[in-house]
Amino acid sequence: MTTIRAESEFVGIDVGKDWLDIALSGSQAVWRESNNEAGIAAILTCVKALQPQLIVVEASGGYEQRLVQTLLLNNLAVAVVNPTRVRALAKATGKLAKTDAIDARLIAEYAAKVQPEALTPKDACEIRLKALITRREQLVEMRTAEQNRLGTVDASMHADVREHIEWLSRRIKEMDAAIQELIHTLPEWEEQVKILESMKGVGFMTAVTLLAEMPEIGRLPRQKIAALAGLVPFNRDSGKKRGKRRIFGGRKGIRRVLYMACLSAVKHNPVIRSLYLRLLSKGKAFKVAITACMRKMLVILNAMVRDRTYWRPPLVAEHGFAS
Repeated sequence: MTTIRAESEFVGIDVGKDWLDIALSGSQAVWRESNNEAGIAAILTCVKALQPQLIVVEASGGYEQRLVQTLLLNNLAVAVVNPTRVRALAKATGKLAKTDAIDARLIAEYAAKVQPEALTPKDACEIRLKALITRREQLVEMRTAEQNRLGTVDASMHADVREHIEWLSRRIKEMDAAIQELIHTLPEWEEQVKILESMKGVGFMTAVTLLAEMPEIGRLPRQKIAALAGLVPFNRDSGKKRGKRRIFGGRKGIRRVLYMACLSAVKHNPVIRSLYLRLLSKGKAFKVAITACMRKMLVILNAMVRDRTYWRPPLVAEHGFAS
């Protein structure tokens, strides 16, 4: 481990699956720690002694999350940056070689020169919320797999599978409680969850997933929020050929929860049901109709959060969303 210099105001950390490479601004020294609890604890001890102005961590497909959460929980200023931005600095300064140590120095240099905005306490909560939701989804998938397995597994294994299902159900309830507790830490989230849940078809998990996966909700115009979710159909025309309009891109997690919400909404929500039946009466396929309903639902929810307004069909009609 390198000796910490008191004048190092910026720290750069290159993240890999197994290793973390750490560099200090104004120094060529780089040291490496394992990307596990012990390694992160060692880094924490060093940076807490240093108290840098900013720690910049390169995004690495989620391998950085445990480190970032630990630093944030210890009230350290942390920014997570896209690797392409760091490489742009490298190209601009003619530093084309690439190793983990070089990358760590570049990140520290980027931190000192650019000084990207540090994550806020709300950002830290968003990271935590995403992690809880992801884990809950994994547990639900495992429980579903075990429930399906009951029909084919040997009779001698039934008790074992049932025991596992019961354990998974308990863990899911614990995740639900943790998500509830986290939502209660931010009054803004509490209000937004209540607003979102006021629409028929939107349950608690749909609401919190929207907040976690789409923090922009309530802050973007209707076309942009729909595009962000990948719910804006695009033309596929060439010359005289007119192709079918298709959706693509966007955030799959948002589309998944909106799809499930719409399956309920087309039965119980008068605005969404009206749109759904009208499209079916025009000969539209189920997939086309349900996608349009998902887009409509998201646009309405976006407006509700923006205006801090609870669900009321007459009000929705006044805003022009019911047609």
